[in-house]
Amino acid sequence: MRGEHVILEPLDLAHVPDLLAATAHDEVWQHLHLRRPADAAEMTAIVADALRDHRTGARVPWVQRDARSGAVAGTTSYYDISEGRASVAIGHTIIGRPWWRTGLNTEAKLLLLSRAFDELAAERVEWHVDTENTRSHRAVERVGATREGVLRHHHRRQSDGSLRDMVVYSMTADEWPALRARLTSALRPPLPQG
Repeated sequence: MRGEHVILEPLDLAHVPDLLAATAHDEVWQHLHLRRPADAAEMTAIVADALRDHRTGARVPWVQRDARSGAVAGTTSYYDISEGRASVAIGHTIIGRPWWRTGLNTEAKLLLLSRAFDELAAERVEWHVDTENTRSHRAVERVGATREGVLRHHHRRQSDGSLRDMVVYSMTADEWPALRARLTSALRPPLPQG
């Protein structure tokens, strides 16, 4: 999937060195359930887990590439895929600091939402965000998702073993047309003044 800001391509072990370099900042990993990888072997384990989940049908992982420079900026996935409920979650998103607030991740969400609602006929898309991750809360709210509630003790952090609560956000198929138009408009560059 390709946009003006981002290219989403299937995640592969070949992306390990670029992902390690792109996400090499403690703040990137602060609210994730994963520890920041110390080296290529640890990043390989993270990518291998995502690929194993993909083979079982539990997850569809992508690498996010900056469309202008071609640099790997991070990763994101579909997960909690339920054909019976016609729903999917978007997450496992890790974005390097240079791409925060650039439009790259917002456009990635637009592409993933378009595919979920327009191609896969999803009725619902969800996000699960650590209660302490205010930056991600703002990002999900910017795409127009609705905060639904809190899942208590939903995950354990690898860094210290503590339990974390997750806020559930969602968007439904009937909300999608208006939100798609708003997101598309927000990603357009402003017209030159003249």
